[in-house]
Amino acid sequence: MTEVHTESVTTPITWPGSAYPLGSTYDGAGTNFALFSSVAEKVELCLIDKAGLETRVPLEEVDNFVWHAYLPGVTPGQRYGYRVYGPWDPQSGKRCDPNKLLVDPYARAFDGDFDQHSSLFSYDIDASTPGTGRNEEDSLGHTMLSVVINPFFDWGDDRNPRIPDEETIIYECHVKGMTQTHPDIPENLRGTYAGLAHPVMVDYLKDLGVTSVELLPVHQFLQDDRLRDLGLRNYWGYNTFGFFAPENNYAAATKPGDAVAEFKGMVRAYHEAGIEIILDVVYNHTAEGNHMGPTIAFRGIDNEAYYRLVDSDKFHYMDYTGTGNSLNVRDPHSLQLIMDSLRYWVTEMHVDGFRFDLASTLAREFSDVDRLATFFDLCQQDPVVSQVKLIAEPWDVGEGGYQVGNFPALWSEWNGKYRDTVRDFWRGEPSTLGEFASRLTGSSDLYQHNGRRPTASINFITAHDGFTLNDLVSYNEKHNEGNGEDNRDGESHNRSWNCGVEGPTDDPEIQQLRAQQRRNFLTTLLLSQGTPMISHGDEFARTQKGNNNAYCQDNELAWMNWDHLDIAEELHDFTRRLINIRKKHPVFRRRRFLQGGALGADVVDREIAWLVPSGKLMNQEDWDFAFGKALMAYLNGSAITDSDRRGQRVQDDSFILMFNAHFEDIEFTLPGKELGAKWEVTIDTTKPLGHPDEYEHIPAGGTKLVPARSTVVLKQIEPPEFDSELEPEADPELGAE
Repeated sequence: MTEVHTESVTTPITWPGSAYPLGSTYDGAGTNFALFSSVAEKVELCLIDKAGLETRVPLEEVDNFVWHAYLPGVTPGQRYGYRVYGPWDPQSGKRCDPNKLLVDPYARAFDGDFDQHSSLFSYDIDASTPGTGRNEEDSLGHTMLSVVINPFFDWGDDRNPRIPDEETIIYECHVKGMTQTHPDIPENLRGTYAGLAHPVMVDYLKDLGVTSVELLPVHQFLQDDRLRDLGLRNYWGYNTFGFFAPENNYAAATKPGDAVAEFKGMVRAYHEAGIEIILDVVYNHTAEGNHMGPTIAFRGIDNEAYYRLVDSDKFHYMDYTGTGNSLNVRDPHSLQLIMDSLRYWVTEMHVDGFRFDLASTLAREFSDVDRLATFFDLCQQDPVVSQVKLIAEPWDVGEGGYQVGNFPALWSEWNGKYRDTVRDFWRGEPSTLGEFASRLTGSSDLYQHNGRRPTASINFITAHDGFTLNDLVSYNEKHNEGNGEDNRDGESHNRSWNCGVEGPTDDPEIQQLRAQQRRNFLTTLLLSQGTPMISHGDEFARTQKGNNNAYCQDNELAWMNWDHLDIAEELHDFTRRLINIRKKHPVFRRRRFLQGGALGADVVDREIAWLVPSGKLMNQEDWDFAFGKALMAYLNGSAITDSDRRGQRVQDDSFILMFNAHFEDIEFTLPGKELGAKWEVTIDTTKPLGHPDEYEHIPAGGTKLVPARSTVVLKQIEPPEFDSELEPEADPELGAE
């Protein structure tokens, strides 16, 4: 064990304190400090003053591997860290290094930065074998510092909006990217929580009609040395280490710890507008990376408890995430860290839900993904966490990591199959009709088997990771040269189509087709059963110039260009109109899966019916037809079996959706009058605002020419008519759904 130099200072008054809660907790008179380490032989709390001088306080009290003390008079704003003494034996997985001033994993705020100095690394950076040897430089002055915060905040009458799942419309965005260039936000607030809370931003999202804002990671994260050397930055933030602290670079406030109150103020502003805040959280790994990474927290506190190590070679780390390490969800203290963090963000920060990055990693207790893993059991039984929205990104990069449809009943999932199927359909891929129909109706094949509802499917066409909606219809290939990896990074199979020209073009026909395709995607997304998620800026054709992996582009390429809103005002208004239609008509947001009816059942009683363009009910041969580029869906608003929150049976208008992904116009024939006597064109994606200049009325059995690559939505305006008072006989052409 290596001893390090200690400043000659007076030790402050120290009381035993408490082993719970972990982290630093100010009570109005002093602060309790508690740190878990099962491997430590000695722990020092290090108080850092404004001049950067260090006062070391030995933690003498240890209960259940928690080292703790209470310091009277220590108040909010106090910066601190830890030095953990213990075994240094990397080959056996032990990496204690008291030369490194470690941040508190439970810290509620941080100050300073990691400056790339060699002292942040415990190994000899000049060793012939990478990652070996010993570096005994002291990292004080080169590392971030933990900060004691003031936990008291006036929430007023703040309350969770508790948007029902079937009414949820998610808007995924980035704190900085949303506000950095907005002309109506004061310059000193741009790129911050306060900027996102500005009335102009809240009003914009409320007017658009979204119910829930999903923020890319806001937990404190680290800037990668490799990106810094390239003149780039970790923009997305998927490199976290402070699971209790809001990222301090997103705060307009300059005092250490004030980011917490600023974040709370942002949440309160959105709650007042009836909008939820959902956090994208990254518990699958930490910013310390693999054996070549820095020692800033977990590695030096208790390496074996916090990380999954290779069983046969504990010098190296298991990597199911592609980032160098994976959190050890087999250890109760790592699980406690995650659950404590989740509860903190709900109870103290008032957030309304979480989207879990690479969530399959959290299910890896052994090697395979275990649907009954302890983490899911803990979420299920937790009275706090189980009551907010839990959304899984249901994959990781490990073997067997793609787990769409396999998460427990409490969870919703990013439905990657929805994204892929809808992209394939609208770029004209053949034989996608059956899967397209399933995705349009909530993916019952994925979610019905374990009692989940259609809302378990988080439907999305685009997200932060990949092309924007504009780029999806403008590029066949990724263009990531600006990332410094010779265009090797990012997904190569994007299921995109540039409509004939790669990138920007002045050709009016291609511009029209791209605009039409954008409207097709948005119409499909917002009128599908399930929970829609819009990626920020897609409502006014935001572009990243073909970059489908803008994780390191903290610049105008990835930020929202609010000047473009004026150029793409029609698309914005079209999106808002679609959202309003979804909100007004529960037939598009069913709480239960649609019932197509058994073979021989009366089509009139069906909740949904699928028809070919000729107006006939689809049979198995139609579903298997290789052409597979056009179909019609009848949604029966009068046959909804749902009830509202007061127990009243839901009634709605009936609709017909006509989809034509073919490159030629197709004439559709409406079904007979038993499904509706007259229909009105409500949406036509060939039109800039989605509706014709004059609303078109079509009688039962009439025809509608649906142009190439377009969608037409019709609403019933006259009820069904029958030839007699008797119920019609069963339709012999009726097929099973």
